[in-house]
Amino acid sequence: MDHKDEKIERLYRLILSLSTMEDCRALFDDLCTNKEVEKMAERVYAAQLLLEGKTYSQVMAQADISSATLSRVSRCVQYGKGYSKLLKK
Repeated sequence: MDHKDEKIERLYRLILSLSTMEDCRALFDDLCTNKEVEKMAERVYAAQLLLEGKTYSQVMAQADISSATLSRVSRCVQYGKGYSKLLKK
């Protein structure tokens, strides 16, 4: 594993170690700008809408997301490993 991969693994382990919403909020406040957190939240929201069967037009009307980002989210919902598994809980 190269140094870059080790850094990423460290980040994932840190996120997995969070046990409260307050800890999560504090970490993301330190790691990201408010806008970055908002954009990540919009991607998750758009993925949830797609998983509920909403069309692109419906998602675009409900989520503050660009068509390019929605396209990427849609590909991840269809072929990715995270959204479908985690959001259907």
